[in-house]
Amino acid sequence: MNTAIQSISSAQNPKIKNLLLLQEKSRARREQGLFVVEGRREIQHCIEAGFEIDTLFVSADLSGLSDPSSSVIPELGTVIPGLVPGTSSPRVIALPRPLLEKVTYRGATEGVVAEVRIRERRLEDLSLPENPLIAVIEGVEKPGNIGAILRTADAAGVDALIVCDPLTDLWNPNLIRASLGGIFTVPTVACSSEEAIAFLQARGIAILTAQLQDSELYYDTPMTGGTALVMGTESTGLTDRWRNAATAHIRIPMQGRLDSLNVSVSTAILLYEAVRQRR
Repeated sequence: MNTAIQSISSAQNPKIKNLLLLQEKSRARREQGLFVVEGRREIQHCIEAGFEIDTLFVSADLSGLSDPSSSVIPELGTVIPGLVPGTSSPRVIALPRPLLEKVTYRGATEGVVAEVRIRERRLEDLSLPENPLIAVIEGVEKPGNIGAILRTADAAGVDALIVCDPLTDLWNPNLIRASLGGIFTVPTVACSSEEAIAFLQARGIAILTAQLQDSELYYDTPMTGGTALVMGTESTGLTDRWRNAATAHIRIPMQGRLDSLNVSVSTAILLYEAVRQRR
């Protein structure tokens, strides 16, 4: 693969300023239909999930690439497996490594950052097996928590994550980074709670809400059929719309003086109980 590239060395270049804008502002991401992904592994997962790379920023001294003065990068597909030539081949911009490190969230980007076209997923786009295992979160705000939940969802083989009434967009770079690419490996949909409840009920999927009140221990609750495990925020829990729609209320036993766990930890405990029951 031979791809003509552009070299940029100034942080004042409009393309660099726009890269920073996409990282910082959800409004810019919505308006441009683009988001930012850092790292070879994450970009590879992104490509494998069918997302289109718009622009690829690479370190000029990246191992395996030619002298950037030639304005050509040979065999770019060896740097990002899955990146192949064609009509959708991205623009490639080479940056001095110090500049690349200034415009990225983490230091170890492996010399690659991408601007990617947003592809929204809808509930009706989900392809679910006969007895799906679905994670649902309502009103979770912190991108790091959603990213951690996605990592667990991938590890547990969850069929989908439904993010209800989100307070952060799914393309937040902190979320993508915290998920280690899980946002691409786990089918993830953002929607309202009302839409999610209607979707689950129409398919006969049991809705198990995590709550302390009027609940039974999670390991005494069957999870072998179609199951949606629903988690709320640590501060307020789930809203009444989910409590009222629930097939069963479940709880994690709390032996200490505190009455809640981090939402990502709670989600992991419940998902792996479903995994255990399904073995």
